[in-house]
Amino acid sequence: MNLTVLPEKLSVVRYAVEAIVPKWIFQSGSFWNIMKTRDELSVVCETSKIPTAETYVKIESGFRAIKVEGPLDFALTGILSELIRPLAAHAISIFALSTYDTDYILVKDVTLARTVELLKADGHLIFE
Repeated sequence: MNLTVLPEKLSVVRYAVEAIVPKWIFQSGSFWNIMKTRDELSVVCETSKIPTAETYVKIESGFRAIKVEGPLDFALTGILSELIRPLAAHAISIFALSTYDTDYILVKDVTLARTVELLKADGHLIFE
């Protein structure tokens, strides 16, 4: 697969289930994701765009995203498992996101170099 390491430093922010999506997120850069379930509201965004006075339940920072170059057909199977397998074998955890056209895996910045090395060794072409 062709993969691209995105330059943004990202955070995953958890809000209370009853929280309203913060308006600032819509102007927070080129990469953001909002996920709302009956249990929580989570936002993934550029760390530098999070307001200092923001009220949230938890935050986990220090992520980088790796994009699977698409678009990917919905009939394709095993895309994420193919990427996750070599990482799991070396105890590198991921946070996965998907859009209509493609998939992203987020890894901690401290594991990015090792992640890239493992994915290249597994035959993936990576653009940085």
